[in-house]
Amino acid sequence: MPSHPFADHPAQPPEPGAVDALITQTRRLRGEVDAVRRDTSAHEDDPQRRWQRALCDLAVHQLDALGTHLGQLRIGTPEAGTGGAAHGTAARTGSLLSRVGSAEWNLLTDEASWSDELFDLFGRPREKGPMTLDELPSMVHSDDHPLLQAMVTDCLIDGKPIDGEFRITRADGLARTVHMTGEPVLDADGCTASMWAVLRDVSELRRSERAVRDTRDTLERSRQHRQTERRVAVELQEAVLPPWRGSLRFAHDGPAPLDVAARYLPAAGPGLIGGDWYDALALPGGDALLTVGDLTGHGVAATSSMAMLVGALRGMAVAGIRPGALMGHLNRLLDASAQPALGSAMCCRYDPVAQTLTWAQAGHPAPLLFRGGTGTALRRPEGVLLGATADGGYGETVTRLLPGDVLVLHTDGLTRGSGTLDDTGTRRLLALGPRLAAARDAREGVRVVVEEFGEGPREDDACVMVARVGK
Repeated sequence: MPSHPFADHPAQPPEPGAVDALITQTRRLRGEVDAVRRDTSAHEDDPQRRWQRALCDLAVHQLDALGTHLGQLRIGTPEAGTGGAAHGTAARTGSLLSRVGSAEWNLLTDEASWSDELFDLFGRPREKGPMTLDELPSMVHSDDHPLLQAMVTDCLIDGKPIDGEFRITRADGLARTVHMTGEPVLDADGCTASMWAVLRDVSELRRSERAVRDTRDTLERSRQHRQTERRVAVELQEAVLPPWRGSLRFAHDGPAPLDVAARYLPAAGPGLIGGDWYDALALPGGDALLTVGDLTGHGVAATSSMAMLVGALRGMAVAGIRPGALMGHLNRLLDASAQPALGSAMCCRYDPVAQTLTWAQAGHPAPLLFRGGTGTALRRPEGVLLGATADGGYGETVTRLLPGDVLVLHTDGLTRGSGTLDDTGTRRLLALGPRLAAARDAREGVRVVVEEFGEGPREDDACVMVARVGK
């Protein structure tokens, strides 16, 4: 059995100087936590910031409670039932002290003594006097009666300390949660003479803890949702993009075959998959289709729209629709889509016999042509973003290719600079001319580009395609 205080040997309070030092440290720490809390308030839209704010709220409540206890230690526990001393105590410790009160229930006389703060905590008029142990359950929530009875019985019969919480309904109808700690007070013969307890209103603290739990649960559900959406987006993207592991050769029996390789570069971190795509397809009659594009947005919505466009693009190209008209059809398809979005795209049709590239674009970076180690951006025909307007016009340009030429197609995520007029990325790409000329095949050309621009970290996803005309 633990040792208990004796009625005629009260515990001595600690030295005031030591308690003052602890109070100062607690106040300083509370100020630092509160500063962090105010900083996180400016980012309420960020789930992680909301989580930090909830933790800070909880820490502030706990430090407030600690400050209350230390304040009581510094000034001494008020005499139960004496209005003057208790009033002076409350005035010096401030409103936080009203959340804490003390009581003693005498088992021999059945008398009860409450501090003024306990009357305030229970919302009980002082003229009604303190409640006895038998009367106390009348204010306690019915579901918590067994808990209170067990705590009191263990203390009075078995001499066990009290440490538990129960809910009360005050006289004014306000529901509060009270934490009670206490222990038996023994007489000179070692028998339980009375029960002494400190009761603390922990309603705000418990609300803060519930807010922390709710925020944590919300964040966990959000994290699981993001993981699920990313997995679905990745699976959908992988089902649409060609599963290339090396170079593809088109019209290998013709006079100028085409060697093609491509790579998708995801954005860094746990961000969702975007709507970038690349595709290469052998068409009836021996021509080859090359296309890259980028839809706004991320996640399943972007990848599903991308899958729709790529499927439509393949079908129309196989049906013989030329690149300019094809862009127009894609624009109307995206404009009428149930999931509004904007997109850029480029569609190229290579004729290995005539060695010509017929291409059209919709608000997309122009192809880069590398010849003899020197790169130039091809002049773009007219073409607005897909989905921007229902009646957008799309022109075509025919470019003659020579054996040994290297063509680089990419989405803007590869070379995006700090603004629309920043062409730093494009100039870096054009500077790769000598290295691309020395590459043995298209696959090695893609590796050259990826080494220059890096696979991560990236702010946005991107696609790059390299096509090399055979000799």
